[in-house]
Amino acid sequence: MRVLGIETSCDETGVALFDSQRGLLADALYSQVAMHADFGGVVPELASRDHTRRLLPLIDEVLGEAGLGRRDLDGIAYTAGPGLVGALMVGAATAHGMARALGIPVLGVHHMEGHLLAPMLEDEAPDFPFVALLVSGGHTQLVEVLGLGRYRLLGESVDDAAGEAFDKAAKMLGLDYPGGPHIARLAERGDPKRLRFPRPMTDRPGLDFSFSGLKTHTLTAIRQLEATGALDDQARADVARAFEEAVVDTLVIKCRRALDASGQTRLVVAGGVSANRRLRERLEHECAKRGARAYYPRGRFCTDNGAMIAYAGAQRLLAGERDAASMLAVPRWPLDHLTPPAA
Repeated sequence: MRVLGIETSCDETGVALFDSQRGLLADALYSQVAMHADFGGVVPELASRDHTRRLLPLIDEVLGEAGLGRRDLDGIAYTAGPGLVGALMVGAATAHGMARALGIPVLGVHHMEGHLLAPMLEDEAPDFPFVALLVSGGHTQLVEVLGLGRYRLLGESVDDAAGEAFDKAAKMLGLDYPGGPHIARLAERGDPKRLRFPRPMTDRPGLDFSFSGLKTHTLTAIRQLEATGALDDQARADVARAFEEAVVDTLVIKCRRALDASGQTRLVVAGGVSANRRLRERLEHECAKRGARAYYPRGRFCTDNGAMIAYAGAQRLLAGERDAASMLAVPRWPLDHLTPPAA
Protein backbone atom coordinates (compact mmCIF):
# COMPACT_ATOMS: atom_id res chain seq x y z
CA MET A 1 0.00 0.00 0.00
CA ARG A 2 1.43 3.40 -1.00
CA VAL A 3 0.47 6.09 1.49
CA LEU A 4 1.13 9.81 1.20
CA GLY A 5 1.81 11.41 4.59
CA ILE A 6 1.12 15.09 5.28
CA GLU A 7 2.32 16.90 8.42
CA THR A 8 1.21 20.50 9.11
CA SER A 9 0.65 20.61 12.86
CA CYS A 10 2.90 23.57 13.67
CA ASP A 11 5.84 25.23 11.90
CA GLU A 12 7.09 22.53 9.52
CA THR A 13 5.47 21.34 6.33
CA GLY A 14 6.32 17.67 5.89
CA VAL A 15 5.38 15.28 3.09
CA ALA A 16 6.48 11.67 2.58
CA LEU A 17 5.55 8.57 0.62
CA PHE A 18 5.59 5.22 2.40
CA ASP A 19 5.15 1.84 0.72
CA SER A 20 4.12 -0.99 3.05
CA GLN A 21 6.24 -3.41 1.01
CA ARG A 22 9.27 -1.27 0.12
CA GLY A 23 9.43 1.16 3.01
CA LEU A 24 10.00 4.90 2.78
CA LEU A 25 10.19 5.97 -0.87
CA ALA A 26 10.69 9.73 -0.55
CA ASP A 27 10.25 12.59 1.90
CA ALA A 28 10.60 16.37 1.96
CA LEU A 29 10.38 19.02 4.65
CA TYR A 30 10.11 22.78 4.66
CA SER A 31 10.88 24.45 7.99
CA GLN A 32 9.41 27.84 8.92
CA VAL A 33 11.97 28.41 11.67
CA ALA A 34 13.59 31.41 9.98
CA MET A 35 10.22 33.10 9.48
CA HIS A 36 9.17 32.70 13.12
CA ALA A 37 12.60 33.45 14.61
CA ASP A 38 11.99 37.21 14.41
CA PHE A 39 9.01 36.78 16.73
CA GLY A 40 10.72 34.43 19.21
CA GLY A 41 8.12 31.72 18.63
CA VAL A 42 5.49 30.41 16.25
CA VAL A 43 2.87 32.86 14.94
CA PRO A 44 -0.15 30.63 14.15
CA GLU A 45 -1.60 32.71 11.30
CA LEU A 46 1.75 32.96 9.54
CA ALA A 47 2.26 29.22 9.97
CA SER A 48 -1.09 28.41 8.35
CA ARG A 49 -0.46 30.68 5.39
CA ASP A 50 2.96 29.22 4.78
CA HIS A 51 1.63 25.64 4.88
CA THR A 52 -0.87 26.69 2.20
CA ARG A 53 1.97 27.97 -0.01
CA ARG A 54 4.33 25.04 0.49
CA LEU A 55 2.18 21.93 0.68
CA LEU A 56 1.22 21.21 -2.93
CA PRO A 57 4.74 21.88 -4.33
CA LEU A 58 6.17 19.52 -1.68
CA ILE A 59 3.66 16.82 -2.64
CA ASP A 60 4.73 17.14 -6.28
CA GLU A 61 8.39 17.04 -5.23
CA VAL A 62 7.96 13.83 -3.23
CA LEU A 63 5.97 12.10 -5.96
CA GLY A 64 8.55 13.18 -8.53
CA GLU A 65 11.42 11.84 -6.41
CA ALA A 66 9.63 8.50 -6.14
CA GLY A 67 8.86 8.44 -9.87
CA LEU A 68 5.13 8.16 -9.20
CA GLY A 69 1.99 10.13 -9.92
CA ARG A 70 -1.05 10.90 -7.79
CA ARG A 71 -2.96 8.02 -9.39
CA ASP A 72 -0.35 5.64 -7.95
CA LEU A 73 -1.42 6.45 -4.38
CA ASP A 74 -3.50 3.97 -2.39
CA GLY A 75 -4.21 6.21 0.59
CA ILE A 76 -3.45 9.54 2.25
CA ALA A 77 -2.65 10.18 5.93
CA TYR A 78 -2.52 13.63 7.50
CA THR A 79 -1.91 15.03 10.97
CA ALA A 80 -5.32 15.62 12.55
CA GLY A 81 -3.97 16.81 15.90
CA PRO A 82 -2.85 17.90 18.33
CA GLY A 83 -1.49 21.17 16.98
CA LEU A 84 -2.44 24.64 15.78
CA VAL A 85 -5.98 24.39 14.46
CA GLY A 86 -5.40 26.58 11.39
CA ALA A 87 -2.26 24.68 10.43
CA LEU A 88 -4.02 21.34 10.95
CA MET A 89 -6.89 22.41 8.69
CA VAL A 90 -4.53 23.12 5.80
CA GLY A 91 -3.27 19.54 5.81
CA ALA A 92 -6.70 18.05 6.48
CA ALA A 93 -8.40 19.97 3.67
CA THR A 94 -5.65 19.11 1.20
CA ALA A 95 -5.69 15.43 2.13
CA HIS A 96 -9.47 15.13 1.93
CA GLY A 97 -9.65 17.03 -1.35
CA MET A 98 -6.99 14.84 -2.98
CA ALA A 99 -8.46 11.62 -1.60
CA ARG A 100 -11.94 12.45 -2.85
CA ALA A 101 -10.63 13.36 -6.30
CA LEU A 102 -8.61 10.13 -6.49
CA GLY A 103 -11.24 7.90 -4.90
CA ILE A 104 -8.87 6.57 -2.23
CA PRO A 105 -9.15 6.35 1.59
CA VAL A 106 -7.91 9.15 3.83
CA LEU A 107 -7.13 9.08 7.55
CA GLY A 108 -6.33 11.66 10.21
CA VAL A 109 -3.35 10.59 12.34
CA HIS A 110 -2.42 11.56 15.91
CA HIS A 111 0.74 13.65 15.78
CA MET A 112 2.30 12.04 18.85
CA GLU A 113 1.51 8.54 17.62
CA GLY A 114 3.55 9.50 14.57
CA HIS A 115 6.49 10.51 16.77
CA LEU A 116 6.11 7.38 18.87
CA LEU A 117 6.32 5.15 15.78
CA ALA A 118 9.07 7.13 13.99
CA PRO A 119 11.84 4.68 15.10
CA MET A 120 9.95 1.97 13.18
CA LEU A 121 11.32 3.59 10.02
CA GLU A 122 14.85 2.56 10.98
CA ASP A 123 16.60 -0.68 9.99
CA GLU A 124 16.80 -1.77 13.63
CA ALA A 125 13.27 -0.99 14.75
CA PRO A 126 12.00 -1.82 18.25
CA ASP A 127 9.44 -4.53 18.85
CA PHE A 128 6.39 -4.02 21.03
CA PRO A 129 6.14 -3.59 23.99
CA PHE A 130 8.31 -0.65 25.09
CA VAL A 131 8.37 2.56 27.10
CA ALA A 132 8.37 5.77 25.06
CA LEU A 133 9.67 9.18 26.08
CA LEU A 134 7.97 11.72 23.82
CA VAL A 135 9.79 14.97 24.31
CA SER A 136 9.27 18.03 22.14
CA GLY A 137 8.30 21.69 22.20
CA GLY A 138 4.70 20.93 23.01
CA HIS A 139 4.80 17.60 24.84
CA THR A 140 6.80 15.72 27.45
CA GLN A 141 5.26 12.32 28.14
CA LEU A 142 6.20 8.84 29.27
CA VAL A 143 4.01 6.17 27.72
CA GLU A 144 3.95 2.40 28.01
CA VAL A 145 3.32 1.04 24.51
CA LEU A 146 1.89 -2.47 24.33
CA GLY A 147 1.00 -2.32 20.64
CA LEU A 148 -0.44 -0.02 17.99
CA GLY A 149 -3.07 2.08 19.75
CA ARG A 150 -2.49 0.36 23.10
CA TYR A 151 -1.00 3.21 25.11
CA ARG A 152 -0.86 3.75 28.88
CA LEU A 153 0.17 7.22 30.00
CA LEU A 154 2.75 6.92 32.80
CA GLY A 155 3.60 10.57 33.29
CA GLU A 156 3.55 13.97 31.60
CA SER A 157 4.51 17.57 32.13
CA VAL A 158 2.14 19.51 34.35
CA ASP A 159 3.28 22.85 32.85
CA ASP A 160 5.96 23.64 30.27
CA ALA A 161 7.18 20.84 28.02
CA ALA A 162 10.94 20.30 27.93
CA GLY A 163 11.29 21.80 24.46
CA GLU A 164 9.27 24.85 25.50
CA ALA A 165 11.55 25.28 28.52
CA PHE A 166 14.58 25.18 26.21
CA ASP A 167 13.02 27.91 24.06
CA LYS A 168 12.32 30.15 27.04
CA ALA A 169 15.78 29.65 28.56
CA ALA A 170 17.35 30.45 25.20
CA LYS A 171 15.37 33.68 25.00
CA MET A 172 16.63 34.66 28.46
CA LEU A 173 20.18 34.17 27.19
CA GLY A 174 19.58 36.17 24.02
CA LEU A 175 19.66 33.10 21.77
CA ASP A 176 17.54 32.52 18.69
CA TYR A 177 14.44 30.35 18.32
CA PRO A 178 14.20 27.36 18.49
CA GLY A 179 16.19 27.25 21.68
CA GLY A 180 17.24 23.61 22.02
CA PRO A 181 20.06 23.47 19.46
CA HIS A 182 21.38 26.91 20.49
CA ILE A 183 21.41 26.00 24.20
CA ALA A 184 23.20 22.73 23.39
CA ARG A 185 25.91 24.47 21.34
CA LEU A 186 26.49 27.15 23.97
CA ALA A 187 26.54 24.52 26.75
CA GLU A 188 29.52 22.80 25.12
CA ARG A 189 31.69 25.70 26.38
CA GLY A 190 30.11 25.76 29.84
CA ASP A 191 31.82 24.80 33.09
CA PRO A 192 29.77 21.93 34.59
CA LYS A 193 31.04 22.69 38.10
CA ARG A 194 30.20 26.40 38.32
CA LEU A 195 26.38 26.21 38.61
CA ARG A 196 23.92 23.53 39.59
CA PHE A 197 20.23 23.95 38.87
CA PRO A 198 17.42 21.91 40.51
CA ARG A 199 16.12 18.66 39.00
CA PRO A 200 12.38 19.34 39.36
CA MET A 201 10.04 16.70 40.79
CA THR A 202 12.80 14.11 41.18
CA ASP A 203 12.82 14.31 44.97
CA ARG A 204 9.43 12.59 45.18
CA PRO A 205 7.85 9.46 43.67
CA GLY A 206 6.04 9.66 40.38
CA LEU A 207 6.65 10.09 36.66
CA ASP A 208 5.22 13.55 35.99
CA PHE A 209 7.42 16.46 34.91
CA SER A 210 7.51 20.16 35.73
CA PHE A 211 9.90 22.64 34.13
CA SER A 212 8.36 25.99 35.11
CA GLY A 213 10.34 26.15 38.36
CA LEU A 214 13.57 25.42 36.50
CA LYS A 215 12.73 28.24 34.11
CA THR A 216 12.28 30.62 37.05
CA HIS A 217 15.53 29.43 38.64
CA THR A 218 17.35 30.08 35.37
CA LEU A 219 15.97 33.62 35.13
CA THR A 220 16.98 34.32 38.74
CA ALA A 221 20.53 33.07 38.11
CA ILE A 222 20.86 35.27 35.02
CA ARG A 223 19.61 38.35 36.90
CA GLN A 224 22.03 37.73 39.77
CA LEU A 225 24.92 37.48 37.33
CA GLU A 226 23.76 40.68 35.62
CA ALA A 227 23.49 42.51 38.95
CA THR A 228 27.11 41.75 39.78
CA GLY A 229 28.37 42.51 36.28
CA ALA A 230 29.44 38.87 35.84
CA LEU A 231 27.19 37.91 32.91
CA ASP A 232 29.93 37.58 30.30
CA ASP A 233 30.12 35.04 27.48
CA GLN A 234 31.55 32.36 29.76
CA ALA A 235 28.82 32.89 32.35
CA ARG A 236 26.14 32.57 29.68
CA ALA A 237 27.73 29.27 28.60
CA ASP A 238 27.80 28.12 32.23
CA VAL A 239 24.09 28.90 32.60
CA ALA A 240 23.31 27.01 29.41
CA ARG A 241 25.31 24.02 30.64
CA ALA A 242 23.58 24.00 34.04
CA PHE A 243 20.16 24.31 32.43
CA GLU A 244 20.77 21.56 29.87
CA GLU A 245 22.15 19.18 32.49
CA ALA A 246 19.16 19.81 34.76
CA VAL A 247 16.70 18.98 31.97
CA VAL A 248 18.69 15.94 30.84
CA ASP A 249 19.09 14.58 34.38
CA THR A 250 15.36 15.01 35.03
CA LEU A 251 14.41 13.16 31.84
CA VAL A 252 16.90 10.37 32.54
CA ILE A 253 15.74 9.89 36.14
CA LYS A 254 12.11 9.64 35.02
CA CYS A 255 12.96 7.21 32.20
CA ARG A 256 14.86 5.03 34.67
CA ARG A 257 11.85 4.97 36.98
CA ALA A 258 9.50 4.17 34.08
CA LEU A 259 11.60 1.22 32.93
CA ASP A 260 11.82 -0.12 36.47
CA ALA A 261 8.10 0.31 37.14
CA SER A 262 6.96 -1.24 33.87
CA GLY A 263 9.56 -3.98 33.65
CA GLN A 264 10.20 -3.11 30.00
CA THR A 265 13.67 -3.43 28.46
CA ARG A 266 13.15 -1.21 25.41
CA LEU A 267 13.03 2.59 25.50
CA VAL A 268 11.92 4.66 22.50
CA VAL A 269 12.88 8.35 22.57
CA ALA A 270 11.24 10.62 20.01
CA GLY A 271 10.38 14.27 19.42
CA GLY A 272 12.61 17.26 18.77
CA VAL A 273 14.49 17.13 22.09
CA SER A 274 15.44 13.49 21.38
CA ALA A 275 18.14 14.86 19.06
CA ASN A 276 20.02 16.31 22.04
CA ARG A 277 23.43 14.61 22.15
CA ARG A 278 23.86 14.77 25.93
CA LEU A 279 20.43 13.23 26.48
CA ARG A 280 21.22 10.35 24.14
CA GLU A 281 24.55 9.66 25.82
CA ARG A 282 23.00 9.57 29.29
CA LEU A 283 20.09 7.36 28.23
CA GLU A 284 22.43 4.94 26.46
CA HIS A 285 24.44 4.65 29.68
CA GLU A 286 21.35 4.11 31.85
CA CYS A 287 19.90 1.50 29.49
CA ALA A 288 23.20 -0.39 29.32
CA LYS A 289 23.30 -0.64 33.13
CA ARG A 290 19.83 -2.25 33.09
CA GLY A 291 20.32 -4.58 30.17
CA ALA A 292 17.88 -2.40 28.23
CA ARG A 293 18.18 -0.70 24.85
CA ALA A 294 17.28 2.79 23.61
CA TYR A 295 15.87 3.44 20.14
CA TYR A 296 15.70 6.77 18.31
CA PRO A 297 14.58 8.00 14.91
CA ARG A 298 17.29 9.36 12.63
CA GLY A 299 18.07 13.04 13.09
CA ARG A 300 15.73 14.48 10.48
CA PHE A 301 12.82 12.43 11.83
CA CYS A 302 13.21 13.70 15.41
CA THR A 303 11.40 16.92 14.57
CA ASP A 304 8.00 17.05 12.87
CA ASN A 305 8.03 15.26 9.49
CA GLY A 306 5.79 13.61 6.95
CA ALA A 307 7.49 10.20 7.13
CA MET A 308 6.20 9.43 10.62
CA ILE A 309 2.66 10.38 9.56
CA ALA A 310 2.87 8.26 6.41
CA TYR A 311 4.08 5.26 8.44
CA ALA A 312 1.52 5.61 11.24
CA GLY A 313 -1.25 6.21 8.73
CA ALA A 314 -0.25 3.18 6.67
CA GLN A 315 -0.51 0.88 9.71
CA ARG A 316 -4.05 2.01 10.44
CA LEU A 317 -5.17 2.22 6.81
CA LEU A 318 -3.99 -1.36 6.29
CA ALA A 319 -6.19 -2.35 9.23
CA GLY A 320 -9.19 -0.80 7.51
CA GLU A 321 -9.42 2.52 9.33
CA ARG A 322 -10.39 5.65 7.40
CA ASP A 323 -12.08 9.01 7.92
CA ALA A 324 -15.73 9.58 7.29
CA ALA A 325 -16.67 12.33 4.84
CA SER A 326 -15.68 15.12 7.25
CA MET A 327 -12.07 16.04 7.93
CA LEU A 328 -10.54 16.12 11.40
CA ALA A 329 -8.67 18.97 13.08
CA VAL A 330 -8.28 18.35 16.82
CA PRO A 331 -6.04 20.92 18.59
CA ARG A 332 -6.11 18.97 21.89
CA TRP A 333 -6.12 15.20 21.63
CA PRO A 334 -4.76 13.01 24.47
CA LEU A 335 -2.64 10.15 23.18
CA ASP A 336 -4.17 7.63 25.57
CA HIS A 337 -7.60 8.25 24.00
CA LEU A 338 -6.47 6.33 20.92
CA THR A 339 -7.60 2.74 20.47
CA PRO A 340 -6.11 -0.22 18.57
CA PRO A 341 -7.31 -0.81 15.01
CA ALA A 342 -10.41 -2.98 14.86
CA ALA A 343 -9.53 -6.65 14.36
